[in-house]
Amino acid sequence: MLNILSAVTGAIDTVADKFFVDAADKEKFKLQALKMAQDGEFRSQENQLNAILAEAKSSDPWTSRARPSFLYVMYLLILFSLPMGVLSAFKPDIAVQVATGMQSWLSAIPDGLWGVFGAGYLGYVGAREYGKSKLIGK
Repeated sequence: MLNILSAVTGAIDTVADKFFVDAADKEKFKLQALKMAQDGEFRSQENQLNAILAEAKSSDPWTSRARPSFLYVMYLLILFSLPMGVLSAFKPDIAVQVATGMQSWLSAIPDGLWGVFGAGYLGYVGAREYGKSKLIGK
């Protein structure tokens, strides 16, 4: 964010120096240009916040439950390891067959789909954390 602000400020200074001779006119131009840049940033953040609020208020259960559902599936897979451990102690051949079946099922999903899913999920989480940090930092 600071890099963008520095670049905008530098560009404004360059334009002001080239087109204005009077110092008062330069300062007036710089102030107006910075205000316009700031308004654009506020509009961008307002649009992002509106999208987050619309998602949170959505009556669509898929929108509001997507992330928790994925976490519940992961919790289920982790918790499933406990009975699988017990099963492998008493019936190792069945435990191996179950694990092989799960591995075959998950391997059937194309690598590209896993990549898109991972990028989307991590991007979503990263964007949410970034948004929260911006709100908390103010």
